[in-house]
Amino acid sequence: MTAPDPSIQAMVEGHRADTGRRRQRVQAALAAATKDGTDISVTAIARRAGVDRTFLYRHRDLLGQVHAQAAEPPAVPGGRGPAVSRASLQADLLAADARTARFAAQIRSLEDRLGEVLGEQVWREVGIGGPVDTERLKARITTLEQQIVDLELKLQDHGDELHAARTTIRDLMGQLNREPARRH
Repeated sequence: MTAPDPSIQAMVEGHRADTGRRRQRVQAALAAATKDGTDISVTAIARRAGVDRTFLYRHRDLLGQVHAQAAEPPAVPGGRGPAVSRASLQADLLAADARTARFAAQIRSLEDRLGEVLGEQVWREVGIGGPVDTERLKARITTLEQQIVDLELKLQDHGDELHAARTTIRDLMGQLNREPARRH
């Protein structure tokens, strides 16, 4: 067995020392961000420590520390007021979005209803008819749509009968053509 090359051994040791220094910088950056109450994310900690984000992803223990600290509520400088976590802010944002969607739907509903009421009022004031005429027309439309459906079904039945008649005629013509000429 051969002894490892001293230059390779020196490179390995140098790499280990560099990794150790980077790990210390990441831990110091994480501690400082926790103390300051600044944003804790992979990008922010990597930038503050002067390392690449991939360094954190290669060292799962450091990545876990960053994620765990990011989930904790930040320290409030001076100890005033409640601490707010990223998760609580995201939950508040989702709740606000849901409220906004409900309010928008309610506004659309109220606008539609207001349009109907104002429309009825205009119909009455102008005197050109009213909602009663509209209801009668809607009933007539429903009746005509039902008649259309009935007629389409009848048309389909007639089409089926026509197809059956054509098939029968085709079969009879085939039989006539196969029989010997007896008529002369």
